[in-house]
Amino acid sequence: MEAVAKVTHVRIAPRKVRVVIDLIRNKPVGVAIGILKNTPKVASPVVEKLLKSAMANAENNHNMDIDKLYVSEVYADQGPTLKRVRPRAQGRAYRINKKTSHITLKLKEME
Repeated sequence: MEAVAKVTHVRIAPRKVRVVIDLIRNKPVGVAIGILKNTPKVASPVVEKLLKSAMANAENNHNMDIDKLYVSEVYADQGPTLKRVRPRAQGRAYRINKKTSHITLKLKEME
């Protein structure tokens, strides 16, 4: 049995999120929260909130023991891109792509 939490349309590029989620993959939740609190990346608070949500789902919906949980699976997929325009010299316009992420986190109990 596993507990899942998802967050969609986060205004952070997936490659920036993947740097953070690679640090917590296959770690116990206590260790993962400690890592996220001390990582100075913009995606850390978002992933920490997602991890706490998954822990609450595990405890309330699946009656799992929080002390035995670990991050079994976590990944960040690309969401829709917001296309914006930046004015440039001589009437030109350059495109700015503002990328979004869909982050999924799954917790399992250690045997």
